[in-house]
Amino acid sequence: MNENEISKIVVDCCFKVHNQLGPGLLESVYEEVLSYELNKRGLYIDRQKGISVVYDNLKMELGFRADIIVENKVIIELKSIDAIAPVHSKQLLTYLKLTGLKLGLLVNFNEALIKDGIKRIVNNL
Repeated sequence: MNENEISKIVVDCCFKVHNQLGPGLLESVYEEVLSYELNKRGLYIDRQKGISVVYDNLKMELGFRADIIVENKVIIELKSIDAIAPVHSKQLLTYLKLTGLKLGLLVNFNEALIKDGIKRIVNNL
């Protein structure tokens, strides 16, 4: 399964979760429920996976934690905030570069319409 196929399933699951729960809950709730939905679809996920950063030949064991990585190909960065800021997209792009992954989805569940809360970020895809 390629990144675009995974992305379609993730977006479908986000719509389902948002439709049932709506906006306004904690990010951790959306992470738990979205993870459940992705597992139901047969996808392998890693939650809160620590990603190391190498700088000047120094490996720092914990550079950041990815909210969800799907099939070791797509990073999902979850938010439940008033508005996505430009720094959030830059942050996800940096995560993609550090991991060598090509696709990330920035998902803000605190939107009235979930379609307005999903942003696709690519790294040489």
